[in-house]
Amino acid sequence: MEIFKKNFIKKIAKTEKVSYPFLQKQIDRGRIVILQNKNHCLDKPVAIGEGLKIKINANIGLSTNELDVKNELKKVSTAVYHGADTIMDLSVSNNLAKFRKKVIKDCPVPIGTVPLYEIALEVEKKKNNFTNLNFDDIWDVLKKQAEEGVDFFTIHAGILRKTISMIKKKKRLGGIVSRGGAILARWMVINKKENPFYENFDKILELAKKHNITLSLGDALRPGAIADSTDELQLFELKVLGELVKRCRKKGVQVMVEGPGHIRLDEIAKNMDLEKKLCHNAPFYVLGPLPTDIAAGYDHITSAIGGAIAALNGADFLCVVTPAEHLRHPTVEDIKDGIIASRIAAHSVNLLRFKDELDRDNQISHYRSRREWEKVFPLTIDESKARMYRKKLNSSEDICTMCGEFCSLKIIENCNLLK
Repeated sequence: MEIFKKNFIKKIAKTEKVSYPFLQKQIDRGRIVILQNKNHCLDKPVAIGEGLKIKINANIGLSTNELDVKNELKKVSTAVYHGADTIMDLSVSNNLAKFRKKVIKDCPVPIGTVPLYEIALEVEKKKNNFTNLNFDDIWDVLKKQAEEGVDFFTIHAGILRKTISMIKKKKRLGGIVSRGGAILARWMVINKKENPFYENFDKILELAKKHNITLSLGDALRPGAIADSTDELQLFELKVLGELVKRCRKKGVQVMVEGPGHIRLDEIAKNMDLEKKLCHNAPFYVLGPLPTDIAAGYDHITSAIGGAIAALNGADFLCVVTPAEHLRHPTVEDIKDGIIASRIAAHSVNLLRFKDELDRDNQISHYRSRREWEKVFPLTIDESKARMYRKKLNSSEDICTMCGEFCSLKIIENCNLLK
């Protein structure tokens, strides 16, 4: 499917350090997507998918309790500075439209949203309860966000009335942890109707095609507890998403698939393989995965463990999980820590596949072995922290870590074994 002009694809190929024919072929096959709305002039368009470096996304956004626009914008700039490839605005507050426009205008990387959040807020305001929404309400918000320049939409079209029946029969320990999934599940129960995103999917495709919006098919039934890992509900939705992937491609719309969630360590590789098979090798965008439930306050580490395994086995796009996950609205520092952890996970896989990534590790190892600190710092993933730790030594001595004068590198150096 011809979506982008040849010169644009060539420019992206050069940035990604892959050949133009390879990139064009993967786009045509639907295995790579490029996030860029026709109405959004981007400094850094992002390509995601098979054969490319692993990308990471940072979630930000206002909540009903956190309304500080200035602070949230600081999180956006912090996220981009520390290496986020994309930003998702998950705002659920009355200021969200104004905030989103500001982010789209100022942010140099692609912007994603979950339109259902604004839809629910608008309907709650106009009709007193979000369960009163209809497709006209959905369409108004989708059209507005598309025209503003949102580059990718999370669309929860895979949770169906049939799924609700399954949920009633089989109770989950973690329930439905997706906000969008919970909203739609309640809407279907109250209204006794099919998911309006699923029923009107072809019309949504027309809008996405017109503005070149990539659809990110949301996992409304992702497991939110290890006990629910790879359960019947998750797999049923994944099969539905696979059918929707085919419908997207038939209409010439770029599509990727969102994935779990809380997944047992020994099931992460299996989940990546299932998505690629059931969803026809569409790019896979994963939250985590989180291989344990007990790490509150440290879930950026949990996520990095799961993310590295997921990326090694086929995930293309990692969503940042911050230390605040499950506990509170993240701070600027939480965003930074989450991004660093996610970048480490991505890089640990990228260096296996791309020479320039491995070269960076080899360079830092070379300079570190010679204690050439000023050459080490710029190669680290967080230069300011590396410098701060080194500065706390209050010493200019030629020592490395805790070994002091018994530094192994110095001992071997004196034996002329490094020459």
